[in-house]
Amino acid sequence: MQVYLPEDLYRAVKERDLPASELLQTAVRAELRRQELLAETDRYLAELIDSVGEPSPRAVARAEALSRRIRGENAAQRAG
Repeated sequence: MQVYLPEDLYRAVKERDLPASELLQTAVRAELRRQELLAETDRYLAELIDSVGEPSPRAVARAEALSRRIRGENAAQRAG
């Protein structure tokens, strides 16, 4: 397998004498795990919807508002 790195990344890896193969393996493993977790989440949500049904528009709106509030509070905490 050959891997292409843009010139800036190639230079940075070489300048820092980083183990490119090890970095690639770690990154690929992390991405594969991320995709596995997303697939598991999709399966869980499908099972949940089969079990309890689709959320109502009101429930979706409430969840979205809560999510926005949490993200806003987290952003404010990081900034402060």
